[in-house]
Amino acid sequence: MKSLMKKWNQVSLVKQILIGLILGIIWALAIPEAAKPIVIFGSLFVGALKAIAPVLVLFLVMSAIAQHKSGKKTNMKSVIILYLLGTFLAGLIAVIASFVFPVNLTLVKGAEGVTPPSGVVEVLKTLLLNIVDNPVNAIMNANYIGILAWAILLGLALKNAADSTKTLIGNFSDAVSKLVTWVIKLAPLGIMGLVFESITTNGLDALLGYGKLLAVLIGCMLFVALVVNPIIVFTFIKQNPYPLVFKCLKESGVTAFFTRSSAANIPVNMKLCKDLGLNKDSYSVSIPLGATINMAGAAVTISVLTLAAVHTLGISVDLPTAIILSVLSAVCACGASGVTGGSLLLIPLACSLFGIPGDVAMQVVGVGFIIGVLQDSFETALNSSTDVLFTAAAEYKEWRKKGKKVEIKKIA
Repeated sequence: MKSLMKKWNQVSLVKQILIGLILGIIWALAIPEAAKPIVIFGSLFVGALKAIAPVLVLFLVMSAIAQHKSGKKTNMKSVIILYLLGTFLAGLIAVIASFVFPVNLTLVKGAEGVTPPSGVVEVLKTLLLNIVDNPVNAIMNANYIGILAWAILLGLALKNAADSTKTLIGNFSDAVSKLVTWVIKLAPLGIMGLVFESITTNGLDALLGYGKLLAVLIGCMLFVALVVNPIIVFTFIKQNPYPLVFKCLKESGVTAFFTRSSAANIPVNMKLCKDLGLNKDSYSVSIPLGATINMAGAAVTISVLTLAAVHTLGISVDLPTAIILSVLSAVCACGASGVTGGSLLLIPLACSLFGIPGDVAMQVVGVGFIIGVLQDSFETALNSSTDVLFTAAAEYKEWRKKGKKVEIKKIA
C-alpha cells in the first residue's frame, strides 16, 4: 500500500486530475447508480477550497503588505491595466462574433427567484458597500472585495509593528498556505466527483437545442484564451507566450472548469504563482483582486446573450452602441464577483441599453441557466487562468528589463 501511494505521489498533479476526470466520466456513463456516493468527494473538495480561500487571502495580503519594504517594486499597476484591457477586449470580441454569427433564441420561462441589479449605479454601489463590509462578515460570506480591503488596511497599519508581530503573521500565512497544499492534493478525487455529478445530474440532452449559442459563447472564450490573451502577453514578455498560456490553462483552468468559482480557485492560483517563481508581494494581492475584477469570460457571456436577445427581437444596432455594450459588459463583468452564475444576473442590465423589457431579459437569463453547466464552466476557466497569466506577464516584463531570463517549465 505504501509503495502504491509513493508511486501515486510521483505522478504530476495534472496527470492525477486527468485520471480522476476519466474515471468520473466512465463511472457516470457505465454505473451511475452504483458510483453515486463519489459525488461527496466533489462537494468536500469545493467546500474545503471555499472554506480556506478567505482566510488565505486575508493572511497572505496582510502579511505581504506589513512586511513590504519601502522602495521594493511590485507590478500591481501593470496587472490592473492587463485585467481591464483583457476584460474589455473579451467583450469587444464577443460583440463582433455576435454580428458575424447572429443567434436567435427560443425564449423560455424566465428565471425565478433571482433579482438582477437595476443599473450600473447599483452594481458600483454594491461593490463600494462590499469594501466597507464587516471584516468577520466578509470572511464568513466570502466577500473578497471586503477581505482584500481589510487585509490591505491591516497590512498598512502593521507596517510599523514589532518584528515579532510581523513574524507571527508571516507564520500564520505560511501555515494557511500549507493547509492549501493539502487541500489541492485532493483535487483528483474532487474533480472525479464533480464531473460525475455534472454528467449524471444535468446530462447533455438539454443543451442540444442551444448548440449554436454555445458554439458562439465557447468559441469566443477559446479565441480570447488562445489568440487575444497570447497577443497581450507577447507585447509584455516579447517571447513565445504559449508555454505560459497552456501552463495556466492546464493547472488553473482545469480545476476552475469544474469548481465553477473564481473565488474557490484562488488557492490553486496562489500555488501556481509560487511554482512560477513570482513575487509573493504581487500575487498575494493580484490573484484575489483578479477573482473580482478580471472577468473576461463574464464579459463574453453578457455580450453574446444580450445580442442574441437583440437579434431575436429584430432590434437594429449601430457601431457606437455596440462599442458602448463592450464597455458596459466589461463594467458589469467586474460586478460578477467570482460567484457561480453571477454574470447571468447582469444580462438584464445590458439588455436595458437596447430598451428590452425586463420580463424578456429574464427569459434570456433563463436560457443562460439552461446552458450554464457548460457556459459557466468555460467562463470560470478563462477568468481564473487569466488571473495567473496576467500576473506572470507583468512580472516577466520586469524580469526582461533587468536582463533576467524568462523560462517556463513544461508540465511533467
